[in-house]
Amino acid sequence: MIPVTQYNTQAVAVLGLGRSGLSAARALKAGGATPICWDDNTDSLSAAEAEGFLIANLHAEQTWQEHDFAALILSPGIPHLYPKPNPVVKLAWQYGVPVDNDVSLFFGVLLDLWADDYGEVKFEEEEEPVVVCITGSNGKSTTTALITHILEQAGRPVQMGGNIGRGVLDLEPPRKNEIYVLELSSYQTELASDLSPNIAVFLNFSPDHFDRHGGRGGYFAAKTRLFDREETLEGVVVGINEDEGRYLANHLLSNQEVAVLVKDRTGGQGFEHALFVENNALIEHIADEGERSLMLPANPALLGDHNQQNMAAASAVCRMLGLADEELESALQTFPGLPHRMEQVGALGKVSFVNDSKATNVDAATKSLGAFKNIYWIAGGQAKEGGLDELKETIPNIKKAFLIGEGASVFAQLLGEALPFEMSGTLEKALEQAASEAAALGEEAVVLLAPACASFDQFKSFEHRGDAFRAQALAILNKGQ
Repeated sequence: MIPVTQYNTQAVAVLGLGRSGLSAARALKAGGATPICWDDNTDSLSAAEAEGFLIANLHAEQTWQEHDFAALILSPGIPHLYPKPNPVVKLAWQYGVPVDNDVSLFFGVLLDLWADDYGEVKFEEEEEPVVVCITGSNGKSTTTALITHILEQAGRPVQMGGNIGRGVLDLEPPRKNEIYVLELSSYQTELASDLSPNIAVFLNFSPDHFDRHGGRGGYFAAKTRLFDREETLEGVVVGINEDEGRYLANHLLSNQEVAVLVKDRTGGQGFEHALFVENNALIEHIADEGERSLMLPANPALLGDHNQQNMAAASAVCRMLGLADEELESALQTFPGLPHRMEQVGALGKVSFVNDSKATNVDAATKSLGAFKNIYWIAGGQAKEGGLDELKETIPNIKKAFLIGEGASVFAQLLGEALPFEMSGTLEKALEQAASEAAALGEEAVVLLAPACASFDQFKSFEHRGDAFRAQALAILNKGQ
């Protein structure tokens, strides 16, 4: 845990007692503050109370009258503005209490650390911690985990957290030369009053979470807040395959050297530092220095064009941190991948089963569909805004779609006659049908869960959905052996 000392002796309201909220309460208490906690979920309240935290209904105006709160710390899942502010947020506004989150508290601690001693540890300038932050619509988790894996394999002191793994305040206090690698979602970056990474990565941009951010512009603005404090930035990596990324890279050029991620060597025109993949090699072009290449391994955990971009981003960051190409190449070969992200569950005969439950929007699903041939595609769930136009290029890869959940009828209308489909309804039935038809093909085929939808109509989370797919796929594999 990283103690938060900014609010020593003060009362701090904490709304939402999930992973990040509870860790924020612990860190505040460890730093001398008095967290006053609330969650509308009674089980979460009971868990916090069992740890000895003070509980008070933050929806009640009397609570705000009784406590002189220094801040309200909000969990990322709770809206603070769009589609409408949570009532507790409105009370904070009414009483002039700043609304913030755990990510901001983390950076506040590190800013204090850089200015002073931290406990008994004295950091010389060359020993100070480095924070790498990764955002984007898709690929954040894989890129974050890949950077961490490379650094671990190279023997560098590193911790990973944020929107993946551990909450930022659940991480350990920094050691000398510590590197924090953080995945940050738009929910986290939008609200944080303090964001000061040393290296910032913007992977890509596609429609998602528009209701939470008041539209496309709000969603993009939330992502780009990671780049607001240019005085702390020592390295910037930006994917420019969409207009939003190209705008951001161009905007930063006046004060930063920007490494851009592009599809091919023509895409980086106008930029002095570009990375792209050509003939299975990562090419890094730096003006006045020429090109250097790194052969990319045939790692099954890193299939597809989108993972080539993830590898390019991770390699760029690790080179900025001083790693040699030999260290990168070795670590890229051994990266095990992440659950629910192009996860190879197994194969039965000529049929492979792949779990990409994390593909919760059309752009992410398109990347998965572009990585295979003869696909029996399981899609649907809680549909998001937008159509399926991005899928057009991948339709030749798909033999048939098996549609599930609330979004099944929407997908059926959008697919029309472009692709054969089955209204399966449930994941269990879809997987059963897809496995049977894939086996009957008699050729190499893939049963792919890439839903292009949120999971909350039938499952608790994308992890829950992916776990269900994996369990049933393994049952099919075991039965067939």
